[in-house]
Amino acid sequence: MENNKSQLINEEENLDLSNPENTSELVNEDTKQNYLEDLQRLQAEFENFMKRTEIEKQELFVCSIEKLVFKLLSVLDSFESALKHNNEKSDDGMKLMYSELFSVLESVGLSKIETEGIYDPNFHEVLIQEEGEIDNQIIEEIQSGYMLNKKVIRPAKVKIGMKTK
Repeated sequence: MENNKSQLINEEENLDLSNPENTSELVNEDTKQNYLEDLQRLQAEFENFMKRTEIEKQELFVCSIEKLVFKLLSVLDSFESALKHNNEKSDDGMKLMYSELFSVLESVGLSKIETEGIYDPNFHEVLIQEEGEIDNQIIEEIQSGYMLNKKVIRPAKVKIGMKTK
């Protein structure tokens, strides 16, 4: 054993380490394989990190758009209210501003929830019930509801009819 150790030391001292061919003799095949596996593992981890980062960026962008659109809904409500109450005096400027704002919001995926027909709890919120001819028939829209990219961000507030027995 002592003989083998001294022989290895002598071989290492005689190697010219500046020559790449000689250095490869020092690194055995197992070590090369370990380095290759480590490198492949690191590369896979890095690729997964990049994918996760891209997904997180997209989610953050969607979330920030949703928050901004939700805040702008109060502006749309104000416009709608002003246009309803100002019906006699047709204010073309206000109509134009409302339609431009709604167009911008539509371009990022906003759409209005329909409030005609039968009440649907997925899209409508009942505020008032009164006698009607048909159960769950929407009688009036109290506040508009909106969807952003097929996700309800605010249900429509409605008045529905309830058939009396």
